[in-house]
Amino acid sequence: MKVDTSKLPNRVQELQKIIRQMAADHEKELQELQDNVQKERNERIEHQNKALEYFEELQLMRRRLFSRSAERLSEEERKQLWLFNEAELIIASEQKTEKEEERVPVRAHTRLKRGRKPLPEDLPRVEVLHDIPEEDKICGCGQPLQRIGADTCEKLEIIPAQVQVKRHIRPRYACKACEGSGDEEKPAVRIAPVFPQLLPKSIATPSLVAYIITAKFCDGLPFYRQERQFQRIGIDISRQDMANWSIRVHHRVEPLLSLLREQIRRGPTVGIDETRVQVLKEPGRPNTSQSYMWVFRGGMPEHRVVEYQYHPTRSGKVPLEYLSGYQGYVQSDAYDGYEELGRQPGVIPVGCWAHSRRKYYEAKVVSKYSESANEALAWIDKIFEIERELRAQDLGPEQFVETRREQVSPLLDQLRSWLEIKKPQVPPSTLLGKAIKYTWEEWDKLERYLDSPFLSPHNNACEQAIRPFVVGRKAWLFSGSPVGAAASAGWYSIIETAKINSVEPYLYLRYVLSRLPESEDPKDYRMFLPWNIEKDSLLDFESGHLF
Repeated sequence: MKVDTSKLPNRVQELQKIIRQMAADHEKELQELQDNVQKERNERIEHQNKALEYFEELQLMRRRLFSRSAERLSEEERKQLWLFNEAELIIASEQKTEKEEERVPVRAHTRLKRGRKPLPEDLPRVEVLHDIPEEDKICGCGQPLQRIGADTCEKLEIIPAQVQVKRHIRPRYACKACEGSGDEEKPAVRIAPVFPQLLPKSIATPSLVAYIITAKFCDGLPFYRQERQFQRIGIDISRQDMANWSIRVHHRVEPLLSLLREQIRRGPTVGIDETRVQVLKEPGRPNTSQSYMWVFRGGMPEHRVVEYQYHPTRSGKVPLEYLSGYQGYVQSDAYDGYEELGRQPGVIPVGCWAHSRRKYYEAKVVSKYSESANEALAWIDKIFEIERELRAQDLGPEQFVETRREQVSPLLDQLRSWLEIKKPQVPPSTLLGKAIKYTWEEWDKLERYLDSPFLSPHNNACEQAIRPFVVGRKAWLFSGSPVGAAASAGWYSIIETAKINSVEPYLYLRYVLSRLPESEDPKDYRMFLPWNIEKDSLLDFESGHLF
């Protein structure tokens, strides 16, 4: 039987074509299967990361509600921070041993005195004598006993606030003989002119206004609580009166606030921070809207100044307008509103390591990446420790900057290398991932503090300045009007500036308000700056200016 081989090549080609098509279909199905498996794997990882993110957020919220707010580490936690870097521990231990070997033991030593601190010497003393009867002062031999000493102890006694009414009397004079007809150039009835007053036609004196302002803006005591306190001692001063006095006197001290603003812009550095505040009766806005209280801290290193400013918005235009024309360092967090300010000529933006540390601390307490967070905390805490040690030494500006750079730069290099390794390993949606991203993106600003002796690694000084406002806000909750919010900002500015210049707020306010009625020229307000006032002047309670 003969086989027709003429059509064989065509059949082979058809078979090869079918095989290739089957292989292509198989490869396509395999690729689709792999894509589906990868897609499911990615979705599963994404769900896991999302669940981890939600879990971390839940744990963080619980911690903020029920745990301590301080970000301090226990002594045991501090010891564990550097366990991953045993070399440094060994070096530190060797240095400590060398220092101990250099010490010479001596028998005499000083010991910290325990017990309560003595009462201040400037407090007035009232002596109370507890003596024995006269008949017990005769010895058995008949001779009088001689005093050979005394046992003395001091007890602290509190006298409640003393309130008094000052009656200002202006006698009137007239001539009963001619009833004023003898001299036409002079009035028939003569009386002393009205003396300068802080608040005319009001019972408020500088000391009373200073007391009310200090109680609210320094001690966090709202007007309605002060109203109750006055009622308990039989004085009727309504909270509305207190608020009106606060606003009216605030207008009188606005030239002083302008001087504070001028002093802030004169310094080499400015710190900025902001916090929320609820203000009622804002035009075109519901009462539930959030407004903001901005804080600016600057001035010369020896005369620091703090100014608060109320604004309905958190827009970056606020710091941009406030520091228009300023040249120097501006330290803040990574809020986007500061970006435009950092692009202004002469403005050098500086980051805050405390904000970066806070993110690692949050990751440490609630995240499964706590060990990695501990490593970052170790470097940052070491940076802070070096800063504290160098600040305690008596170093010149240039020597301080050079020494700090020598000690901190190696740590920053290690931390940056660690970030490069961890960044691709940690999911960016986790708390640790967000902390790493924050530090990485802000790196240039974070290490810029090394350039100036007037800068520190963090902006904590500005945050501490805003804390009194935050504490007070918990008591009074909101401001009744934009005018009241602006007045509050002004009083916080004056009080906090006095405090950071070691001036007692009440005495300072009483001094300024007492002399305010006689100050007609705005240039006179320069003598009201805290560093221009002698402390002895603040203690002059019997000054004739206290109306």
